[in-house]
Amino acid sequence: MAGLLRSVPPSAFRLPSPPGGKSIRRRTGVSAEIRETVEIEGERSPSPKISPPPGFRPPEPKRFSVRPDKFLDILGASLALPFRLGTGVFVLGYSVSLVSEDKIPPGEYALKIAGLTFKETSNLGSQARPEKPIEIYEFEGCPFCRKVREIVSILDLDILYYPCPRNGPNFRPKVLQMGGKQQFPYMVDPNTGVAMYESDDIIKYLVQKYGDGTTPLMLSLGLLTTLTEGFAMIGRMGKGSSYSPSKLPPMPLEIWAYEGSPFCKIVREVLVELELPHILRSTARGSPKRQELYKSVGRFQVPYLEDPNTGVKMFESAEIIDYLRTTYVL
Repeated sequence: MAGLLRSVPPSAFRLPSPPGGKSIRRRTGVSAEIRETVEIEGERSPSPKISPPPGFRPPEPKRFSVRPDKFLDILGASLALPFRLGTGVFVLGYSVSLVSEDKIPPGEYALKIAGLTFKETSNLGSQARPEKPIEIYEFEGCPFCRKVREIVSILDLDILYYPCPRNGPNFRPKVLQMGGKQQFPYMVDPNTGVAMYESDDIIKYLVQKYGDGTTPLMLSLGLLTTLTEGFAMIGRMGKGSSYSPSKLPPMPLEIWAYEGSPFCKIVREVLVELELPHILRSTARGSPKRQELYKSVGRFQVPYLEDPNTGVKMFESAEIIDYLRTTYVL
């Protein structure tokens, strides 16, 4: 089917200014934003009171550590890597070189494995960057949505995700209102006014507007791409697809993550199930934002969550999931 393109007005959702506190990146320029009350079919839901769990303290980050109760979750999420041949792990034009440790200035991110130091680079600097985050309505358990999430990682785009799990009361109806049908993914680019359905059309649009115009091989194989996207989700069958009643936050959460990481995937599944809007800061291998995060918090590790509604900032996927469920589940 041909993609549906249309010029869209500013979103009906508006973000209030963050109440103090300092985020890693400013939240200016977000066009599709969330009111403290959401109007759906004439009814208004009161703004919930959001606060962190009593006595909550963010955990200490641990590299390559898996909490025992999440081992099978991480294993299942890792099945995507061989099925998709690592698509979404590396940014456009990724390259890596072995360097001596003294060649890396203090405060600069570098990949260190087994005593070796690697410098990762890309050619993203030559690509156009959107001024405002692109908005995508989707859900984790959809192979067509996964295709779009992969190109988002490859192009290193920041995305304002509106999760649309089955039976979700807020954003599925919004897609119907904006585009005329509940079909996913649905993209709105506030930088150009373009809105469209159809994953292949969205990918083509993004690579032409924010990439080098070439669709990566693993995203250009037609039915084979769709089949392998489906196989990639076998280990997490049904996760990130159905709504769990939750509080709708006044402001979107922020998550530093990328599609190829199993640790990031299990966190995004919960964000989708709880229908929590979130800005994803793409950090695939070679992303300049790895240095940005490293400079801000003194290390690079993802997922990294910032919740402007509570002021919580934290690493560790298992603990992030616990935090989200404790804070937002009704």
